[in-house]
Amino acid sequence: MSEVIAVMDIDDDNGNNEAEKPVKGKNVASPAAAPDGKATPWVEKFRPKSLADVAAHRDIVDTIDKLTSENRLPHLLLYGPPGTGKTSTILAVARKLYGTNYHNMILELNASDDRGIDVVRQQIQDFASTQSFSFGAKASVKLVLLDEADAMTKDAQFALRRVIEKYTKNTRFALICNHVNKIIPALQSRCTRFRFAPLDNFHVTERLRYVIEAERLDVTESGLTALVRLCTGDMRKALNILQSTHMASQHITEEAVYLCTGNPMPKDIEQISFWLLNEPFSDSFKRISEIKTRKGLALVDIVREVTLFVFKIKMPSDIRVQLINDLADIEYRMSFGCNDKLQLGSLISSFTRARSALVAAAQ
Repeated sequence: MSEVIAVMDIDDDNGNNEAEKPVKGKNVASPAAAPDGKATPWVEKFRPKSLADVAAHRDIVDTIDKLTSENRLPHLLLYGPPGTGKTSTILAVARKLYGTNYHNMILELNASDDRGIDVVRQQIQDFASTQSFSFGAKASVKLVLLDEADAMTKDAQFALRRVIEKYTKNTRFALICNHVNKIIPALQSRCTRFRFAPLDNFHVTERLRYVIEAERLDVTESGLTALVRLCTGDMRKALNILQSTHMASQHITEEAVYLCTGNPMPKDIEQISFWLLNEPFSDSFKRISEIKTRKGLALVDIVREVTLFVFKIKMPSDIRVQLINDLADIEYRMSFGCNDKLQLGSLISSFTRARSALVAAAQ
């Protein structure tokens, strides 16, 4: 019997019947790779299983929840920065709609999959055109999830317009992207749009406390504050930093978090800012070069942190505007791989010019 089954599997894989081919893309129902849970990335281990578990964006989640409950789910376009809960929300909707067998009713294609015009015309159309079996009181619509939709070619997006219109009766499409301006207007108008903003510090802290308690971690308050500060509203990034720091150090402090990520410590930024605002050019250059080498700091990180520091100190608006503009130019040049020493000199000279302007303004 096992031999017959093996032959049938081979025939399915190599056959020409598109409707019976296994769905390409991620197996969204597959459990984490490690059964013991220890080697499981916490991003997957603590991914929300239901809409009630989604950390933030309650207004959006409640709206989608209500539409799902009333069987009036429209085509969705979820956009916003990474790690804000877009994919988790859609997977939670799928679990609510279809229960434990939701992987049979959902086609998920990610940016790693081929999603050109041929895939839209064949695979997506084949999945959308087949009627779904329903043993309940009401027929369920199927769900096509296109993650990282902004990576799709323009031709594929144009082809998708007609597919969405043609199969609306039994299929719903959910598009997820970071940059909504890369989605053609014709697709945007066919979907209900929801913007997932970066998570605020309260929701990130709340979720991190839950993970810390579940994993029984030793985290100080300063360490938790550092995690929240470095993740900048990205829950995925926060969990990855927490897990990485835990693997490097059992006692998670502010210093351990900054050392693990390679970001400059706040006290180092304060010291560098003090030198920039008070020391002569040659002394500043020597001391910043020394601390950069000793602590392995990247100049681009120093520039970003110093820029935030400039917003906190008091100075005339015109001088602050010029200084921020100079710092932006330095960061832009560094993104093209300009020499670190030259850009460090440019950073110090920008502050030297600002100091001269401050002295002139005071007189």
